[in-house]
Amino acid sequence: MKWKAVTTEAKLLLIGIPVFLWTVIPVYHLFLFAISERDSATSGRLWPKNPTLQNFDIVFRQKHFYLDHFWLQMWNSVVIAVAVAAITLFIATSAAFAISRLKVRGGRTVMNLALFTYFIPAAFLAVPMYKTMGNYGLLNNQWSLILAMVTIASPYCIWVLKQASDKLPWELDEAARMDGATPLQLFRLVYLPLMVPSLVAVGTYSLLLAWNEYLYAFLLLSNDRSVTLAVALGNFLSADDSPWELLMTTGLIYAMPPAAIYYAFKRYMVSGLTAGAVKS
Repeated sequence: MKWKAVTTEAKLLLIGIPVFLWTVIPVYHLFLFAISERDSATSGRLWPKNPTLQNFDIVFRQKHFYLDHFWLQMWNSVVIAVAVAAITLFIATSAAFAISRLKVRGGRTVMNLALFTYFIPAAFLAVPMYKTMGNYGLLNNQWSLILAMVTIASPYCIWVLKQASDKLPWELDEAARMDGATPLQLFRLVYLPLMVPSLVAVGTYSLLLAWNEYLYAFLLLSNDRSVTLAVALGNFLSADDSPWELLMTTGLIYAMPPAAIYYAFKRYMVSGLTAGAVKS
């Protein structure tokens, strides 16, 4: 048994180490560019000869014309991501409760039809989504991106919450109804407290999905004062002589909030997204 355990750990290390390096090396080069001077950023050295924090100063103080609206665009990203997470949570939580606990007729069919949309790549839906938002006069309005991302995130979030909800004991619902609880009280006092791990998981998932979105943000938003920072980063590549050190510094800063959010709620992400995956 001991030899078998050692063999298993060795196999995991053989898989884990390459995956770790594959993940870390790009991040390391991102950091390497961020602390390098412009002339030495592409020198190929594993560590810059004269590391500097000047690039961070340039970004934070918006000293480059590509960074004129850095803080506003960062704020746009925060607002859109939080709005998507909040709206998706409301829709997914309500739908999962209605389908799983209230047994609304046709609920499972609607959920399966919503999941069927994932058979179509999101990139293929970008042009129809652009046309739809144009018909409703929402182009270059942040609500267009918020609604688009809620549409993309909701089916999966509903499915995850529904699977987790199915594992809750029915005796709790019956006891609450015997005490005279209404469906709204059942939702607020029984359902929500027990679903916290899954709610945090799908909320984090939808927030990160919106935070990292580029294609829809690029298509639906065009004003420099309304775009997200992800789209603004693409503007660095519009010139032949792009300031790579500033691009990488901005990208590193932009990557920090989602990394912090993920590690803060990591235990909820694991338990919440796998809830209901294995039937007892």
